[in-house]
Amino acid sequence: MSDLTERNAQPGAGLFVSYDTPEFFCELMNRRDTPPDGPPPDSPLGGPLGGVAVIRERLAHFGLGELRQRALAAEADLYNLGITFTVYSDRDAIDRILPFDLIPRVLTAAEWDHVDRGVRQRVAAINHFLWDIYHERRILRDGIIPAELVLGNANYRPEMEGLDVPGGVYVHINGTDLVRDGAGRFLVLEDNARTPSGVSYVIENRHMMLRSMPDLASGLDLMPVDEYGPRLRQALAEVAPQGVDAPQVVLLSPGIYNSAYFEHVFLAREMGVPLVEGRDLVVEDGRVFMRTVAGLRPVHSIYRRLNDDFLDPAVFNPDSMLGVPGLIDAYRRGNVTIANAVGTGVADDKAVYAYMPRIIRYYLSEEPILSNVETHICAEADGLAYTLANLERLVVKPVGESGGYGLIIGPHASALEIEEFRAKLIADPSNYISQPVIDLSVCPTLCEAGVEARHVDLRPFAVTGRSTWVLPGGLSRVALRKGSLVVNSSQGGGSKDTWVLAS
Repeated sequence: MSDLTERNAQPGAGLFVSYDTPEFFCELMNRRDTPPDGPPPDSPLGGPLGGVAVIRERLAHFGLGELRQRALAAEADLYNLGITFTVYSDRDAIDRILPFDLIPRVLTAAEWDHVDRGVRQRVAAINHFLWDIYHERRILRDGIIPAELVLGNANYRPEMEGLDVPGGVYVHINGTDLVRDGAGRFLVLEDNARTPSGVSYVIENRHMMLRSMPDLASGLDLMPVDEYGPRLRQALAEVAPQGVDAPQVVLLSPGIYNSAYFEHVFLAREMGVPLVEGRDLVVEDGRVFMRTVAGLRPVHSIYRRLNDDFLDPAVFNPDSMLGVPGLIDAYRRGNVTIANAVGTGVADDKAVYAYMPRIIRYYLSEEPILSNVETHICAEADGLAYTLANLERLVVKPVGESGGYGLIIGPHASALEIEEFRAKLIADPSNYISQPVIDLSVCPTLCEAGVEARHVDLRPFAVTGRSTWVLPGGLSRVALRKGSLVVNSSQGGGSKDTWVLAS
């Protein structure tokens, strides 16, 4: 039993009487006001943890049975509200609720300030990078990043070359996936600059927590999350074509069968804008209109929740029934803004990710506030050789996949799985990057056997119009399977409410 467990296994320890956090950094339990060796150089650990201590003490007085009863009520609430996502690979249970844990993940004001500044820095660098590669390509000429990695990227869109997007903003909505290592440092795992999802769960999780655990939150100064919808609408209005006094914003959805359709409905309601599908829009004389019972109505900003390939069958996939013929022509003429911009997928490519520290230094002349996880690019000879020699110790990911698909976690794989993956890697090295296995931080989580440590990550959402605002907290995903490092909902993960203490 660890020292932490021995301290907690005292009368009054309640919910945490048998809680153990083996060798991992626990974000709730094994924190001190000042770490014994001082805070890591790029993490704001330390400082007052009064609010964290209050939450820890309140939770300790809950009984396991009481917490389970509240969890069952919360789960029923989620079903009744229709807060679901779709798993296409599961023939028996397609629509699911995202499992929700009632023990919150807590960040101090200092920790959040660090994350907020780091995310805003990263978004600024990404927008500079995208403008440059679709215009002057200085970064390619200067050899900071290999030209073939960008121009040969499947997500690079020649249609965007020379297009001056309003305000220089390509990524209006960004989701930055963060993890914390064994020292508590925040590290960027990947960028999501195309159509990041999950923000609806951030807001609904807070509502659920305040309904289910009002006594836990009572009197705490938590940063609010309800501003997201109005902030997003304001940002999309700010980047609408010039000369429009009252821009019409719409949310373009693929429709009811999309895995994130609940979120599309939710966000349209939060923003107070129409939810439309491709068939609801039409392009005439290079301008976009929305069909209404009163006739055609001009549209100026489109928050699209479908991929580039499906946006305009006249330019991309001719078989697409989801997009709007002529949309890219209207876009190139400057008559409509598309958020996120077409072609942003280059910036969140996992191979380009390895160059993000250099990209930040190149455009901003600053050191990265949030560090990358060490990354080896298998398209490069050195990176491939290192990966093949250390496959059993690394996480190897395909550059074009998301949701935890197609990767291998070396220490958790069998000898046969490693050899089969080795063959894939040798056959197509440019499709992969590798990273060391990080000792991901853990949070106490309600499980079948009681309260146990489970690994977590964090996806803060940034909204950019004339400036960038980051939603306080973000989506905390939790790997519900014991020992698992994969937190994605499609792979059995759940979520927690993320509490950011205002002071």
